[in-house]
Amino acid sequence: MKNVTLKQLRYFEALALHRHFGRAAASCSITQPALSVQIKELENELGAVLFERAARQVRLTTLGEAFLSRVQEVLRAVEGLGDLARASHSGMVGRLRLGVIPTIAPYLLPTIIGNLSAAHGDLDVFVRETMTPKLVQELLDGRLDAAIVALPIGEPSLIEEELFSENFVLIRPSADAEKSVPNGEELRRMRLLLLEEGHCFRDQTLAFCNIQSSLPRDGLDGSSLSTLVQIVDAGMGVTLIPDMAVPIETRAASVSIVRFADPQPSRSIGMIWRKTNPLGKQLMQIADIVRQSGAQIRDGAGRSST
Repeated sequence: MKNVTLKQLRYFEALALHRHFGRAAASCSITQPALSVQIKELENELGAVLFERAARQVRLTTLGEAFLSRVQEVLRAVEGLGDLARASHSGMVGRLRLGVIPTIAPYLLPTIIGNLSAAHGDLDVFVRETMTPKLVQELLDGRLDAAIVALPIGEPSLIEEELFSENFVLIRPSADAEKSVPNGEELRRMRLLLLEEGHCFRDQTLAFCNIQSSLPRDGLDGSSLSTLVQIVDAGMGVTLIPDMAVPIETRAASVSIVRFADPQPSRSIGMIWRKTNPLGKQLMQIADIVRQSGAQIRDGAGRSST
């Protein structure tokens, strides 16, 4: 095993996670043939086969399954060494691996990146946009430093730093602009458009309307807030979106924007990271920048809606 490299272990982990040579290669920013060569060299060094290769699918062998858990331990330990080195600096330097959920990323990230660049010019920010369960797992695996999500998460090994809260607004067809503002109970009887399963914003909307997620609904599910707003524009229902999404998602749609009476439905936005991360002090500084970025977005949205 003296010739096994960290690069090979990272490629092995990518292929084990993606179960597809093309997707694994893309995630590693290399060509598929180059990935195949490295995996084959790893197997030759071990003297054993790690993957079952079929025409359209790759499966881990029994040894591959056991090898994966050990490889992840090694890679996480190596990442931890990098964290220790970065923590020795007074400011943020090197790389920041930041996760963001899809109902925040398009609206808040540009401001966050701009503010991070101004405050920490030497910081290389890597962004990962996906849904909360995947972000939490990647945090726990050491593949991310922090993530911006809707709280609470409830994972004991993570720190949850609350940053700000934002209200939900109702988006309905322009023809309904003069109608009264519905409450959660009344929304239950409407054709309510939601994000597809897996999005925490979907669950928050269902909770406001007191709808059980397991019950069948007369509505449509979309993959993005943009899709939902465009469907409303076509007169096919109503939807809820977070306040920060209003300026972007409604600028090209002929819809009515409705704010609910108090107490308004809302969500708490926060940043999470591992309690064991030695970069905790620096990540708290990053959290302050995200908090300031949220305030900038809210101020801009408030001015645009008046």
